[in-house]
Amino acid sequence: MKSYPKLIISVIITLSAGFLGSFFTSSSIDTWYASLNKPSFNPPNWLFAPVWTSLFILIGISFYLVWRKNFGGRRNLAVGVYSIQLSLNLLWSFFFFGLENPFFALMEIILLWAFILANMNIFYKISKPAAFLLLPYLFWVSFALILNYFIFKLN
Repeated sequence: MKSYPKLIISVIITLSAGFLGSFFTSSSIDTWYASLNKPSFNPPNWLFAPVWTSLFILIGISFYLVWRKNFGGRRNLAVGVYSIQLSLNLLWSFFFFGLENPFFALMEIILLWAFILANMNIFYKISKPAAFLLLPYLFWVSFALILNYFIFKLN
């Protein structure tokens, strides 16, 4: 019962990062993004919000599973890498949609991908389920990286 506030806080933090990123995204979807050449495998626009919401909830639960454990000397590293990858997630939206710059976004998403992998590695040492909960996030960002690359190349 005592850990419910940590669960709620963990999920709210990650959903808040997504919400902040949507400020850059929402204003560009029907304008700049609509004008881009996209590959044939580009998902429909309506799919992104439910996928990202689900992913942010999983990311939050993952952090909660780590936060509730006593992980001693790895605490600063775990929280630091988690915070960096969440910040990089937000930064991608700024580069891609806010600055309308697929090249900067591509460079940044490569870094994001590496930090997600580092995050999974650190979480695995603390809580294996926490690391596994980040797998869908890694897969989706891998897909987004490929999509970002093709959008950059086509435009």
